[in-house]
Amino acid sequence: MIDSLPKDKKIVLFDGVCNLCNSFINKIIERDTNDIFRYASLQSEVGIAIQKHLKLDASKLDSVILFEPDGSYYHKSTAALRIMKEFGGAWSLMQVFMIFPKFLRDAGYNFVAKYRYKWFGKKDSCMMPTPELKAKFL
Repeated sequence: MIDSLPKDKKIVLFDGVCNLCNSFINKIIERDTNDIFRYASLQSEVGIAIQKHLKLDASKLDSVILFEPDGSYYHKSTAALRIMKEFGGAWSLMQVFMIFPKFLRDAGYNFVAKYRYKWFGKKDSCMMPTPELKAKFL
């Protein structure tokens, strides 16, 4: 399955039942004017295959993952910041947070991740993209 992934797109894996995560995906779609990204939930067949390929323990993941065409990947705050960098404009200013050590950035990320369901809610199932957006989801 990994061989069939688009070779020219960055893939964003996200928690498909998390309202905050779904809002972030919607923001990426809105800002992705250069059609850089494709999306898959962590719970999907593609998401699970990528996690296995990367040798990640799916039971311990509560993070967005950015999977690059060259096979590299980023998670947590680094993934979020690398995604926002692609938005351009004022969003590029978020890169200033890269000066902080990863363990500090991820501490903030982990805090929000721990309470995301409590603060933002949770869906019973993964979101279904509209017919117009379906091609962007793997």
